[in-house]
Amino acid sequence: MHAFARHDRQPGAAALLRRIIPMSLYALKPRFQALLRPMVTRMAERGVTANQVTLAAAAGSVIVGFGVAAAAEFRIVYLLLPVWLFVRMALNAVDGMLAREFGHKSLLGAYLNEIADVVSDSALILPFALLPIFGPFWTGAVIVLAVVTEFAGVMGPAVGASRRYDGPLGKSDRAFVFGALGLWIGIGGPLPGWLDWLMPVIALVLVLTIANRVRKGLREVRERPET
Repeated sequence: MHAFARHDRQPGAAALLRRIIPMSLYALKPRFQALLRPMVTRMAERGVTANQVTLAAAAGSVIVGFGVAAAAEFRIVYLLLPVWLFVRMALNAVDGMLAREFGHKSLLGAYLNEIADVVSDSALILPFALLPIFGPFWTGAVIVLAVVTEFAGVMGPAVGASRRYDGPLGKSDRAFVFGALGLWIGIGGPLPGWLDWLMPVIALVLVLTIANRVRKGLREVRERPET
């Protein structure tokens, strides 16, 4: 999102995911931005700001997340999740381009960027708590750990490191996982009993992600040459 709040992100996808998918979302990012650039230019000319796009993405995520949760008994509504996650990815690219290429960087934007991300993530994971196979406890744990994961990344600058985006389960990776899961549920895919392990596994991988961000942030500070 806003360039003020982030550098080019380090790939966060797990090694196994990179082997399965020949071209990751990160590899596609420059092409995706190139497709969006004419639209972003028109938006900038019409006075649309990066902060407005950030808030629109967060508001849309809350509406979609709570809307799907309200109608969770109809599995087809889960198809809204992968659709919106793609739209949100586009909006994230748009606000980043507005900030970076059209001078919309701001301190307020840095705050909005981080807050909107965790609000959006929480809202879009929430509907899975309404499915008995996942339940509120482990889904809630995943939501909390996703928030802590981003907090661990934001803490990097507080200790003298960069904003950390290390994986294996960063924001883009979570979007892929829950988008794919929403698609599977929405098309009526079977939900066998063993799938109740999915949320605990995601929670465990988030714990590893938090530890990885803390470890690499501390290492970055320790390895920095003294001036």
